Amino acid sequence: MQKIIRQIADELKVGEAQVKAAVELLDGGSTVPFIARYRKEVTGGLDDAQLRELEVRLSYLRELEDRRVAVLKSIDEQGKLTDALRAAIAAAPTKQELEDIYLPFKQKRRTKGQIAREAGIEPLADRLLADPTLDPAKEAQAYLSPPQTLDDGKPGPDFSTVPAVLDGVRDILSERWAEDAALVQSLREWLWAEGLLKSSLASGKDENNPDVAKFRDYFDYDEPINRVPSHRALAVFRGRALEILDARLALPVEPEPGKPSLAEGKIALHLGWSHAGRPADDLLRKCVAWTWRVKLSLSSERDLFSRLREDAEKVAIKVFADNLRDLLLAAPAGPRVVMGLDPGIRTGVKVAVVDATGKLVDTSTVYPHEPRKDWEGSLHTLGKLCAKHGVNLIAIGNGTASRETDKLAADLIKLLAKMAAQAGAPAPAVEKVVVSEAGASVYSASEFASLEMPDVDVSLRGAASIARRLQDPLAELVKIDPKSIGVGQYQHDVNQSELARTLSAVVEDCVNAVGVDLNTASVPLLSRVSGLSPSVAKAVVRWRESNGAFGSRQQLLEVSGFGAKTFEQSAGFLRVRGGTNPLDVTGVHPETYPVVEQIMAKTGKAVADLMGRADMLKTLRPELFANEKFGVITVKDILGELEKPGRDPRPDFKVARFNDGVEDIVDLKEGMVLEGTVSNVAQFGAFVDLGVHQDGLVHVSQLSNKFVNDAREVVKTGDIVKVKVLEVDVPRKRISLTMKLDAAPARRDGPRDNRFESAGRGDQRRMRDSNAPQAGSQMASAFAKLQGLRK
Repeated sequence: MQKIIRQIADELKVGEAQVKAAVELLDGGSTVPFIARYRKEVTGGLDDAQLRELEVRLSYLRELEDRRVAVLKSIDEQGKLTDALRAAIAAAPTKQELEDIYLPFKQKRRTKGQIAREAGIEPLADRLLADPTLDPAKEAQAYLSPPQTLDDGKPGPDFSTVPAVLDGVRDILSERWAEDAALVQSLREWLWAEGLLKSSLASGKDENNPDVAKFRDYFDYDEPINRVPSHRALAVFRGRALEILDARLALPVEPEPGKPSLAEGKIALHLGWSHAGRPADDLLRKCVAWTWRVKLSLSSERDLFSRLREDAEKVAIKVFADNLRDLLLAAPAGPRVVMGLDPGIRTGVKVAVVDATGKLVDTSTVYPHEPRKDWEGSLHTLGKLCAKHGVNLIAIGNGTASRETDKLAADLIKLLAKMAAQAGAPAPAVEKVVVSEAGASVYSASEFASLEMPDVDVSLRGAASIARRLQDPLAELVKIDPKSIGVGQYQHDVNQSELARTLSAVVEDCVNAVGVDLNTASVPLLSRVSGLSPSVAKAVVRWRESNGAFGSRQQLLEVSGFGAKTFEQSAGFLRVRGGTNPLDVTGVHPETYPVVEQIMAKTGKAVADLMGRADMLKTLRPELFANEKFGVITVKDILGELEKPGRDPRPDFKVARFNDGVEDIVDLKEGMVLEGTVSNVAQFGAFVDLGVHQDGLVHVSQLSNKFVNDAREVVKTGDIVKVKVLEVDVPRKRISLTMKLDAAPARRDGPRDNRFESAGRGDQRRMRDSNAPQAGSQMASAFAKLQGLRK
């Protein structure tokens, strides 16, 4: 275990004592949010990102150690374990390198090399390799044996001829070399550094077929494998899985016909052999060629494709996780009465009004669009609902007919202002916002939605969800499987268990960073709180329904199944507003309330008088209140909480203003400056919702006047940005945008995108492919539209 702790400490560049403390806490059942927030003293201030990485590496290294023990046991049972082998196994840093060492000892089906060894040909192979001056044909005469017949009467191994014996030599040597761990690893690293990922259109595929044309950028594609970006790697792998593309690992220089390849030269160099015209050299060259072409080329390609996919999936999962985090931590509109509009054409626009607490108070369906075109009747219905419930915010889903429904909302706001003027009252402050409806249908049909709104039609539940997303995005979106929220790239092509684990961790971190109101939180929200399982979350809600609102955190211990450990892990993240103890609304953990009592004694002030008094609290020295259990770091956190009790780390709520008259992609003109909302971010750029049914792309090179490597350095999902239209390609549904508002429009007399002029080959590919097809969800939809792709 100490070896694992030392390795993790080196990787994270932190102290071994910090890692050891964190491991002990994790093994003791503590959660990452709890450790990051309330055990800074113990871990030396490890943050949640470091702890998440530590948790992942700890699991991997423990699995590696378990596998190491199993490998040692297996080889020992075969009687082949040597001190050198034991040392090599102990030093293997990864699972793959451990398996490379174990390969020669792994139980496998009978190979041609084994059959040749059983026929006694191995000494000949060893002699010819050791002394190439020997004549293979002459030496093979001594190893001829009559054909064998198997027990079932079928013909068995036949080494009755010289060619058959020499083939046996080839099989023995090529198998031995292909299981040489040092050779395999050196070849693999050389190919990773020098090899190319190549793809081409599969034979017999019609490139004009719409499904095939999605992958047009990869019909004649090659790129150094170690520099292939995530989205391009996943695009190639998907094309190959659909049998549209042929993909292969190519050598940096293809060999001339009949000439040895660079890979064969690498193998010969490793063996210390070279062709010198000796009698056995032709046979040995054949063995080397066989080793590469038959044994190692395909396995090396498989290993490196796995490595490329794994790296690409890590990036794709990180993109999804980062975008999800931004979406969950988006600015909440707060306790406002919201009308949710779920756009539709023939089925009508579904309407739901929720009060300031998120409770559904009214529903309706209006038909302003085809085929009824009841615009005035729809305005009348919506106006009555607004007046009845005091609506001051309208949330519009971004699906089909979103822009037309947005215009309906604009006319509604004008109508409300007109009605107020006629009544001699000030115009109501009503705002409209287009929000992502990704996952709303999943929520609507979920078991929780049916429990939450049992007598409400499924379609109307979606409108209620859209409304609540404005009030508190985090509280509403936790009700939906994160994979259904739709902010990933190629999300269906990546490791689903790893994606689920990562996204679950993001949701957990976001929920605990914000804190949860104990008396209003839903079961899905409570179940994301540190230490609370779904069953305990349900028990908390049942207690609340039976006994009324919680008056203090301490009452949690009255909930069935809520023990001391659960209380320790969760209490600091649960808020009780208007309770008996003012500290219960803060992030101060109940275990540190005695520290606050010391502060009260020192200042002579009650808790309520201390809260919010930054001027007074900043004069206090944390050292005065630290003790053996809670040190200076913890006391500083307590004082920070008292300065801003119950503060919300999320930004203030703002609304993007779409331009009037710009409702469709055909309304866009080059040079237009528009305001929009960042709907998704990838390394190569950001997608911006302009309210025209089609997200535009700001390539990474157009985000800033300075060099940007990753788009997230500049923008994040949910940001409201100003952009200029660089180019509009209506047939292909592509919108090129720039955030460099002084940028010139695209040239018409030269390359379609003038960024290509100064780009190198790799950068050209990156730019060319920045609109590459992506899978699943809203981001996938944006990519799909940009490529003329449809799911």
